[in-house]
Amino acid sequence: MNLIVNADKNWAIGFNNKLLVHIPDDMKFFRQMTTGKVVVMGRKTLESFPNQMPLAKRTNIVLTTDKNYTKKDAIIVHSQEELLEELKKYPSEDIYIIGGESIYKMMLPYCNTAHVTKVDYEYKADTYFPNLDKMPEWKITADSEEQTYFDLEYVFLKYERVK
Repeated sequence: MNLIVNADKNWAIGFNNKLLVHIPDDMKFFRQMTTGKVVVMGRKTLESFPNQMPLAKRTNIVLTTDKNYTKKDAIIVHSQEELLEELKKYPSEDIYIIGGESIYKMMLPYCNTAHVTKVDYEYKADTYFPNLDKMPEWKITADSEEQTYFDLEYVFLKYERVK
């Protein structure tokens, strides 16, 4: 299983249910990695999307404790157990955890690959991703050249769980 995230230098990922930054090449990378795949998210992440609509050309699975929650073109699950059972229907390599904070933390133990766009900037934030650099079981196995978007510098990192 994979996860994909954009994080600042302190592993911050959001503020007021919004992404911290929109970098066109990061959005393009996200689309390339997840199109045709399964994306797993929490309800608040789904509701942060344009028109609160599931992502096109992907199987959208949404975890919420709200038993009455429905969303056209999304599979709704209500517990970690129900989510894990649903995910058995798909090849593990086709599953991408896309947020938010509690979903990342819950699903990190099940993931072997993390695609992290790391932005060299410190944002005001209220949601964070676990710091993979402080976890000995995670190692960077690929990185891009430093990229620049206006005055922001960032890199694409691939972390893999050490077996």
